Amino acid sequence: MKTLLRFFPVAFVALFLTLFLTSCEAIGDIFKAGAWTGAIFVILGIGLVIWLISKLFGGGSK
Repeated sequence: MKTLLRFFPVAFVALFLTLFLTSCEAIGDIFKAGAWTGAIFVILGIGLVIWLISKLFGGGSK
């Protein structure tokens, strides 16, 4: 049951992002704000994905 409860928020966020953010529109809006802003958002997005995957698969020492 704990595994299911840990998985549900991640699945909900993934579903939300899939339904409400189309990749082309999001990338276009980010880069309209400027190249540095776009680069920062891309780096933060990649970091968030890596963090979520590590949490999902039990990464970390504790």
